[in-house]
Order: sequence, then C-alpha cells, then structure tokens
Amino acid sequence: MPAADPPRRPSAAVAAARVLVGVLALAVLGSSYAGQRAAGRGALVDFLGYFTNLTSLLAAVLLVAVGGPTLAGRAVPVALTTARGVATACLLVVAVVYNAVLPGDGGAAPWVSAVLHGVLPVLVLLDWLLVADRPPLPWRRLWLVLPYPVLWLAVVLLRGATDGWVPYGFLLPEHGTRSLALHVAGLLVVLLAAGALVWGISRTRGVRRLGAPSAPTGRGSAPGGHGSPSADHGSAPTGREPASTGHRPVG
Repeated sequence: MPAADPPRRPSAAVAAARVLVGVLALAVLGSSYAGQRAAGRGALVDFLGYFTNLTSLLAAVLLVAVGGPTLAGRAVPVALTTARGVATACLLVVAVVYNAVLPGDGGAAPWVSAVLHGVLPVLVLLDWLLVADRPPLPWRRLWLVLPYPVLWLAVVLLRGATDGWVPYGFLLPEHGTRSLALHVAGLLVVLLAAGALVWGISRTRGVRRLGAPSAPTGRGSAPGGHGSPSADHGSAPTGREPASTGHRPVG
C-alpha cells in the first residue's frame, strides 16, 4: 500500500480562524447562560447538563487549544487532535439528533440553537474534513468516542434518579427501564457511527493549499532533507544540511 501523506501544518489563517470560532462559540454559550440566568432559570450545573452545551464548550476550548500553539509556531500534541476528533463526532450527533429527532430549543434563544445545533457542528466538520493536519486515527482507538458521552449519561441518569432533573424527556426514569436502555443503546450506536466517519475522514488528504507538509524529523536528518524544492524553505539549496526549523511532526 502507498504511504499515507504526512499531516500538514495548517496555515496561520486556519489557526486564527480556529481560535476565532472557538472564542465566538464561548461567547454564544456565555450569552445563552446569562440570558437564562436573567430569566430566573438555569443553574450552571443544569446548563452544562445539556449535551449540546457541554459538547459545544469542549469543542470551543479545543479549537482555541489547537489554534493557539500553531499561531505560536509550536506543534499540536496528537492527544489534542484525537480529542478534537472525538468532539467532532459528538457535535455531529448533536446536529443530527436535534435536527432530525428532537427539535426544540431547551430554553435557549432560537439564534443560539441555530448556532450550536447547526453552524458550529458544520464549521467543526468542515475543519476536520478540509484541513489535513490530523494523522490517521487508529481504528483500535475508535472506542475513545464513548467515555465522555457515557460519563455524561451516568451523571444525567444519576440526577434523574435523585433530584428528578434530566435535560431530555427520553431520559426520564418514569418511561421505564426498557425504554431508557433502548434510547441509551441507540445513542451509543449513533456515536460510534459518527466516530467511524470522523476516523475515516482522518485518512483523507484534505485541501493541500490549507497547510504545508509536516516533514519528518528523524534522527540524523533535518526537516525537508536533500533535494527538497527550494520554495519549501524560502532559499536555494546550499549543499549543507538545512538547520532544523524547530517544528515537530503533528502526527
């Protein structure tokens, strides 16, 4: 099989866009929470009890966390990229479930619901699809999409059994154990399907002009090696080993 293309460093414009989208998403969440508090409802624990709000918060933080180091010329740890893949899968589930199964605003303003259930998931998916700075995620780690939503489910179900609060009606204990088990199992299957899509996309090339190749930095060779086009380094070859750029491969 041909070797996969190496991950590509995103351009400064892409990194800045990630930070901007992350900050704007945080601002939308803050505005929504402030509005609900002003209306006399919605403790923070309830606000973050909604999978949409919590997942949007995590995705926004991750966008800033991966965009910031790139702007500073530092490599992004693979663990952060994997976490961004998990967040992308979860946002896909948010968009699909909200728009196809459970429409409603959860008490949020319509424009907030449009941003969190439509605009943000689409932007995050396009980022993952078009910008090839992610390594191929190993299929044996597809299970990583489950711990976060399973933990969220455990907390929500515990609250439903103790204080009676759940964010979504299908999680109400009075619907019975069988109904609850079917809904939870269905949600986990959809999450795995979304994760498989995100994992598969990580094996695609993306749009090449949105980033530069992340050259290997193996021992005994410098990034780029001999014979690299001079345009990759901004100067003509000198016949000597080029100095290291300080960049580590993303993948």
